[in-house]
Amino acid sequence: MNHGQKVRVLYKTILRLHRGLPEALQELGNTYVKDEFKRHKNCSSTESQKFMGEWAGYAINLAQQLGLRGKPGPVGMIGEDLTDNQLNHFRDEQIAQLYELLQEAKR
Repeated sequence: MNHGQKVRVLYKTILRLHRGLPEALQELGNTYVKDEFKRHKNCSSTESQKFMGEWAGYAINLAQQLGLRGKPGPVGMIGEDLTDNQLNHFRDEQIAQLYELLQEAKR
């Protein structure tokens, strides 16, 4: 599989996994994923490797949380908190995006 095919498989896998989320989270997640994949369409190979690794980890984590039937437990059981170390590696722009995502999720 070439790089473009791997990106498409990961992208479609994430969108399929989102079908197991509550409707509001599914819509929010899909919008975020689509935007992130568009933003990184022309990134460097180093950035691409990091990007793909992080999103693959997200897909694996979400698949484990949703379980075999794709029906999530209580909403509080989906996702995980970011560590201070992870937050320290984000750029200001990314922190602002996370804050916007938090505001949307609380609505």
